[in-house]
Amino acid sequence: MIKRYLVFIPLLFLCFRTYASTGEPVKELIQQMTADVDDLHKVYIFRYSPEYFGRMRTYYHSVQVSLENIPFASLPVAEQVDYILLKRKLTREMQEIDENEAVYKQLKPGVIPFAETIMSMQVKRRRGDNPNVPKITADLGTIQQQIIQTKAALQKQSGLTPAQARTAAEIVGELRDGLKNVYTFYYGYEPAFTKQVKQPYQQTDSLLALYGRFLGQELADKSDKSLDASGIKGTPIGREALITQLQYEMIPYSPEELVEMANKEFAWCDAEMLKASAALGFGKDWKKALEKVKGNHVEPGKQPELIHRLADEAIKFVEDSNLVTVPPLAKEAWRMFMLTREQQRFAPFFLGGESILVAYPTDDMDEATRAMSLRSNNYAFSHATVFHELIPGHNLQGFMNKRYKPYRRMFSTPFSVEGWALYWEMLLWNKNFHATPEQKVGALFWRMHRCARIIFSLNYHLGKWTPQQCIDFLVDRVGHERFSATSEVRRSFEGNYGPLYQIAYMMGGLQLRALHHEVIDSGKMTEKQFHDAFLHENAIPVEMFRAIITNQSLTPDFKTRWRFADQLLQR
Repeated sequence: MIKRYLVFIPLLFLCFRTYASTGEPVKELIQQMTADVDDLHKVYIFRYSPEYFGRMRTYYHSVQVSLENIPFASLPVAEQVDYILLKRKLTREMQEIDENEAVYKQLKPGVIPFAETIMSMQVKRRRGDNPNVPKITADLGTIQQQIIQTKAALQKQSGLTPAQARTAAEIVGELRDGLKNVYTFYYGYEPAFTKQVKQPYQQTDSLLALYGRFLGQELADKSDKSLDASGIKGTPIGREALITQLQYEMIPYSPEELVEMANKEFAWCDAEMLKASAALGFGKDWKKALEKVKGNHVEPGKQPELIHRLADEAIKFVEDSNLVTVPPLAKEAWRMFMLTREQQRFAPFFLGGESILVAYPTDDMDEATRAMSLRSNNYAFSHATVFHELIPGHNLQGFMNKRYKPYRRMFSTPFSVEGWALYWEMLLWNKNFHATPEQKVGALFWRMHRCARIIFSLNYHLGKWTPQQCIDFLVDRVGHERFSATSEVRRSFEGNYGPLYQIAYMMGGLQLRALHHEVIDSGKMTEKQFHDAFLHENAIPVEMFRAIITNQSLTPDFKTRWRFADQLLQR
């Protein structure tokens, strides 16, 4: 035994040497915070609890103090960016704690009066305390009564907003998981617990499950005025919350300005679509041209082969054009999977990242859905999106983000992730990657779709449109199949995406396009230098990337000020 410890001691010293100071204090603080928060989240599993609020507030405050002790002015610009982003992240985390704590205090008395009883059980179990079986049994009985009584009261009069009801359902789900954590820890190991707690636990678990569904479905739906025939459930957040989130994402425009920008981009798409339609022989009837393009799809079972060919074509194009460095391993390591019927209810087209996820008909779809899936994933649409998902889009970015400044992952934003992939759609259009009228129609369909996402998602969150109006807009204005339009709207409002996610594609792309003009058209960088530099800085806000490559003078209280699309608004 002694010899084994003697072997282990040098390894400990090696670990300390690995994590020794690198002379980059902000980077080190970010890395420490990432590891610390990961560990704390494994211990404090109830995100809505007094214990969690108190512990995380204390922790984030300690990081703030450490950050403020780092002399900002002495840092190079790239590290000043890290400082600004970490300060921004800490502020956001503290605000979310305050907001969630306020919600919890509102819900606790009349909706989740049993919450802290369950939390207390889990806290004691966390360190393996010997269970007080009679008390646990009695507490479970009390919880059951509280659930029954609270549900009855809420059925008579709740007063909860849809957002509050869904948050309450989320909390109940966490409590149910926490109670299961207690039960599975002791059951089968502690004799008295095993003998006496099984039945009351199962009864309580069943009631919690039913109560969670009542809150999240029945109660929320009854008070949700945004629900319509589509059956899609979401939570419009309102103009004030949109502006707050836009400021956080470093987008210095109002929702109304963003809609105006989308409409101007739409006008460009309309003009180009008419040219492509005429070239296909359909004159100004671009929807007939779109129908022609939709009909050109491969048979079921043949789509993966097409995707492979299109991926190789895109890689060859960007390499031959000397646009970006593509490491050999990136070309070797991408993978492909097929989306199930259920997954296609939320994602009717490709998804991508480390792998490309392919939407195409499955044998358990009805005939109408199979036909729409074929038409929605035709050759031209695929030609315009395979590179978005793979190389040089999401796959290449993810590959590089793992290898360059991975400590910045906590600052990742869809305006950089989706913006990067959308920017390549714009750039490859300008490079004539889409050489035929059919390919141009496919590319323009997606460009129109990005514009439409801004318009329908902002109008929804402003309380102006219902989900059904969003679906109809995609069908009528962009030419979507109704199945794919419904899936897109469902993904936008029921998926795990923030309210700004759908605008991030076009807005992030426009940011990079504006920066391309600023540094490449002026001769300060080549395209390859620009693209490689972006990939080496990780997926930080584009305005912060701009600060780095233009060597801007920054301050610790930096506020977004880059009006990247003003020229677009004026044209």
